[in-house]
Amino acid sequence: MARIRDEDIAAVRERARIDDIVSQYVTLRPAGGGSLKGLCPFHDEKSPSFNVRPQVNLFHCFGCGEGGDVISFLQKHEQLSFAEAVERLADKVGVQLRYEESKGGGGTAGPRQNREQRTRLIEAHRAAAEYYAEMLASSPEATIGRRFLDERGFDRTAAEQFSVGYAPKEGEALRKHLRQKGFSDVELVTAGLVAQGRSSPYDRFRGRLVWPIHDLLGDVVGFGARRLYDDDRIEAKYLNTPETVIYKKSHLLYGVNFAKRDIARSSQAVVVEGYTDVMACHLAGVTTAVATCGTAFGEDHTRILRRLLRDQDEYRGQVIFTFDGDEAGKKAAMRAFEGDQRFVGQTYVAIEPNGLDPCDLRLGSGDAAVRELIARHRPLFEFAIRSLVDEYDLDFPEGRTQALEKAVPLVAKIRDRALRDEYARRLAGWVGAPDEMSVVRRVRGAAGAPDRPARRAAQPPPQAQQALSVPSHGNVDPQTLGLEREVLRVAVQRPALAGPAFDAIEPEAFLSPVFRTTREAIAKAGGCATQGGGSVWMEALLAAADDDVTRHVLSELAVEAIPTDDASMPRYAESIVLRLTEVWVSRRLVALKARLQRTDPSAEVEVYNRLFGELMTLEAHRRDLRERGIGAA
Repeated sequence: MARIRDEDIAAVRERARIDDIVSQYVTLRPAGGGSLKGLCPFHDEKSPSFNVRPQVNLFHCFGCGEGGDVISFLQKHEQLSFAEAVERLADKVGVQLRYEESKGGGGTAGPRQNREQRTRLIEAHRAAAEYYAEMLASSPEATIGRRFLDERGFDRTAAEQFSVGYAPKEGEALRKHLRQKGFSDVELVTAGLVAQGRSSPYDRFRGRLVWPIHDLLGDVVGFGARRLYDDDRIEAKYLNTPETVIYKKSHLLYGVNFAKRDIARSSQAVVVEGYTDVMACHLAGVTTAVATCGTAFGEDHTRILRRLLRDQDEYRGQVIFTFDGDEAGKKAAMRAFEGDQRFVGQTYVAIEPNGLDPCDLRLGSGDAAVRELIARHRPLFEFAIRSLVDEYDLDFPEGRTQALEKAVPLVAKIRDRALRDEYARRLAGWVGAPDEMSVVRRVRGAAGAPDRPARRAAQPPPQAQQALSVPSHGNVDPQTLGLEREVLRVAVQRPALAGPAFDAIEPEAFLSPVFRTTREAIAKAGGCATQGGGSVWMEALLAAADDDVTRHVLSELAVEAIPTDDASMPRYAESIVLRLTEVWVSRRLVALKARLQRTDPSAEVEVYNRLFGELMTLEAHRRDLRERGIGAA
């Protein structure tokens, strides 16, 4: 996989002044000492706590804790990946980027071969969108399109806001227009704007209302087109751009260019079913609405929303699906149920009782009705299970039995054990089962879980506990323990791969007392950087251990399987060491921020500036670790 060369990233960081970039989004005022201050763009605040220090090209908000350099600012504000942010900044400051294959990619590839092509295709789509919009606004032929929008409550201002356009019925109108602008037929066919006929190319969309579809960078990469004429030879109500170099429908969400900032700010995303539903929601004040582009909501769409919601390691907000109240809507909800557990945040469903979609609801009852629809959301798990149960007549034993038979496997698919047990209990109530725990046991059995709540691993007899001195990890959470154990396992079994990066981790990075002493034993044995592993290394480790507990842990680590194959081992080792280092740096950042907040900047100027500099350096270090960790994953 191609990656941008490090020296070019450094050149972008050097040339892109953070105050120039940030000032395009935030009003900055001098704050003394060469710093600038403004209202944070990442959270709501009344007094400015967002600081920019051009001297070190870094920013930090003391209100919400966001911080970093010019690249990370653009990432956060525009919801871009690291590479996308670098590419956008490179275009702004005139840096020619070069690309090379990442580790295992088979050597360098030079400049990314398709970047120039992508630029041309984006330019063609931008020109096409402008042409379509002009046709809708001024062409007599487009009266049918304007009437379609008007009948659904969208005036000319709304059409312009969402750049809705009209594709003329003439078979080559767009092609001729774009050829005059210098685009070749090959480019237009590659872009999906034109299709290749037997004798000559022709416009893909003819006599249809069109919506431009943007990627996360805000570029138009495709279109969705709605049938308007009864004599349209293509009967499909909606047509979409075919898969192209820049248009991958499973990777796109309509309306994301309008919604992404509010999704990130509010930690809420609303998924609707159509282009007009997105328009209706945004015009009604639900500015986090998006829709898929001619395909069902899938795993790639989930990744986009997780990225916008920053849905990574903890609860990050809400995803609300809206569906029509008919059978198709219920089936869509069930598909969403299957994908729900890819989110860390909570998922909900909002369905209008009369089966109206947001567009029809707004047209008949106004903007407030759309906002109320979204506000009345209910948990998706509950909706899916109740929809299935309600198909049976629960007044009779046969109906209750059948409902239970169908619903138990569905509830068993819930991966969160506590949530699964809770919905098992609710299911018992919904079907009128007399024994709640019998339903819970059935669900656990269908899920492959034991009938009883998970117990702690069986403890050795008291004599064995005394002999082994069973390790105590204190109150460290399981996720942290798992990461610490993974890192130590690699250090014990494959020290050369853990290498200097592991040796640089202080013992304090390990929260588990026994893992901390294990880390100290590895250091006493000489560290990982110069070790080849094997029996000699193991003997050195055991000799360096100060107690039986540490020796016991080392022995366990030496025989436990590492969850990857040899080919992926270097990347795996690098990623987990980087991850633990990042977690450690994050804890240090928390302590440093707390100390900085206790420091009076006017009375202790030198101390404050020193701490602020340390904070910025540590923030940059954490960001670098995160980016390297993503590349290594």
